[in-house]
Amino acid sequence: MINQDFRYIEYIQDVLISVHENLRELTERKAFAEPEELPHIEGKIQAYREFISILQMSADAFGLPKQEIGL
Repeated sequence: MINQDFRYIEYIQDVLISVHENLRELTERKAFAEPEELPHIEGKIQAYREFISILQMSADAFGLPKQEIGL
């Protein structure tokens, strides 16, 4: 079961890497965006941040080590 637990952590870390990369890309894009694009970009940034916050709260609730997971 330990190996399977490690796979879950790898999976969560992979998702988090993608989320953080998307956040970085959107933040960079925001600097060069047209004014009409800004609300859409800011909405996506807020959604990604909320997703990360949900994962952090869930990790706390389950007593998981957030640093080890990548949160």
